[in-house]
Amino acid sequence: MKLFVFWAAAALCLFGAWEVNGILETIEEELFYTEASASYYNESKAVYGNNALLVGLTLIKSAAAKGAVCLDGTLPGYHWHRGYGSGANSWLIQLEGGGWCNTVRACVYRKKTRRGSSNYMEKLLAFTGILSNKPEENPDFFNWNRIKLRYCDGASFTGDSEHKAAELQFRGQRIWSAAMEDLMSSGMRNANQALLSGCSAGGLASILHCDEFRDLFPKTTRVKCLSDAGLFLDVVDVSGGRTLRNVYSGVVGLQGVQNNLPRICINHLDPTSCFFPQNIIGNVKAPLFILNTAYDSWQIQSSLAPPSADPHGYWRNCTKDHSKCSASQLQFLQGFRNEMLNAIKGFSNSRQNGLFINSCFAHCQSERQDTWFADNSPVLGNKPIALAVGDWYFDRAGEKAIDCPYPCDNSCHNLVFR
Repeated sequence: MKLFVFWAAAALCLFGAWEVNGILETIEEELFYTEASASYYNESKAVYGNNALLVGLTLIKSAAAKGAVCLDGTLPGYHWHRGYGSGANSWLIQLEGGGWCNTVRACVYRKKTRRGSSNYMEKLLAFTGILSNKPEENPDFFNWNRIKLRYCDGASFTGDSEHKAAELQFRGQRIWSAAMEDLMSSGMRNANQALLSGCSAGGLASILHCDEFRDLFPKTTRVKCLSDAGLFLDVVDVSGGRTLRNVYSGVVGLQGVQNNLPRICINHLDPTSCFFPQNIIGNVKAPLFILNTAYDSWQIQSSLAPPSADPHGYWRNCTKDHSKCSASQLQFLQGFRNEMLNAIKGFSNSRQNGLFINSCFAHCQSERQDTWFADNSPVLGNKPIALAVGDWYFDRAGEKAIDCPYPCDNSCHNLVFR
């Protein structure tokens, strides 16, 4: 434990810090590269203190025979904290996020990190938020079997190709299948209820794989899906271009994603469009809950106003700290919120689906304890995220909560990047 805290402190020295509503928190910032913008972006992940549950890494030994390997050919893996008591036969699968790689160069860089190789993955991972084992931190899922599937393919668990010259394996779809097969044989086939969840690129993956997950179980099993910060929009950036569409086009083409995208979408749209959630959420058959901020900080930094679209740095301060945005910049961001609300209109009409769209400048709220369930967590209608998701999952209440526009919500934990 002392060693873990030491490395957490070291990460602060090396990589910097977040400030959340004035409170400085230790973080580990991962840099990932996308050729389309020729720039590095930050994706941040909290490093928690010494009272968090630490869960060990399990490599999937059976994956090698299936060709289900990370970018560098190493075995994929997951962290599993077993359920007990009333949750012994309940299963929560959390798909890890971490951006994408859209070029050979970007993927070669990535395979030397924990996002492309199990050789670099943490052997112990803190389980917090929706993965916590404490009822006071995670009231509905604390005693379930909780699994975090590590992300090492760079295409939201959907690719199936290779690049022999660069020694790259694009096997995300196989990793997904191998992991599910391994867990089913380890007891998940007996589940009486299951939830597929994910954050960021994992949130996109939870949408793309939702119906596959549903089909693993009998119809009598309660199976639902949760996408946290996975509603990536196909929008125009500040320069009039489409940065994220360019990235996604590279991911889909390089990694052989097309064959693993929903047929109902591919039949009438191009493959890149079918990698965008807005074009597939309306056709997901299983119940799906979308948890997203209306001003997603990752999308603002990396899709709306990346350095490639803002060469003079007009947006630089605004993307790091929303309080430094000008009136015209805030107006542009309100337009982004409007596009998000338009994208979920049809989806929200289904009684089985759920929504929690708050007007915060954040990204990934289910894995962080302070945003998932704490004394001062973000709320909509006086209900924090954990209770909204739980009420929806157990059919205690219908959940379709959409916040008023910024700056009306004073419960937000807004991210400020240093």
